[in-house]
Amino acid sequence: MSIESEFLDFSAEKILQLASRIEDCLSKLTAEQIWLRHSDNENAVGNLVLHLCGNVRQWIISGAGGTPYIRKRDGEFAARGGVSGAELQERLRETVNEAAQVLRSLPHSRLAATVSIQGFNGSILGAIYHCVEHFSMHTGQIIFATKLFTGADLGYYAHLRNPSHGKRRPELFERIAVGQPALSTRR
Repeated sequence: MSIESEFLDFSAEKILQLASRIEDCLSKLTAEQIWLRHSDNENAVGNLVLHLCGNVRQWIISGAGGTPYIRKRDGEFAARGGVSGAELQERLRETVNEAAQVLRSLPHSRLAATVSIQGFNGSILGAIYHCVEHFSMHTGQIIFATKLFTGADLGYYAHLRNPSHGKRRPELFERIAVGQPALSTRR
């Protein structure tokens, strides 16, 4: 597998994984918790989900994929409810599935192409990297809020408590030593 394929596949799998965690969080929160703000300087979980949908559409689906999109970014943060947890899950799922399809079908030669997104000029590779990093940051905020509201251990890293977990690390380094990618999202 080429490094370009590895990058695109990993990026697609990462946003799908993170989106599934956000969907899980939404399923654990009440409508009030999804839209709760303690001040105007905070964003509710619902705002963060709307924001991620807008960001992924702008940076990956439109910026990398070329699909026209007019973003209403201020509206993502202005919302104070009116969208259920189930509807937020569906919007996020549709957006991320579409973005994963864009990533998996993107010609490798396009990664170096220059794009202008939100006033930033850079490569499509950089836009994808930025978007996945940004998605991860807000996923962490949503997970943190969910833990605060529910007091639950969401179990996303339960496998780290397994004594056999560390025994798999040498294989990772063996792959690197023979020039194979360290990670593979192919099943």
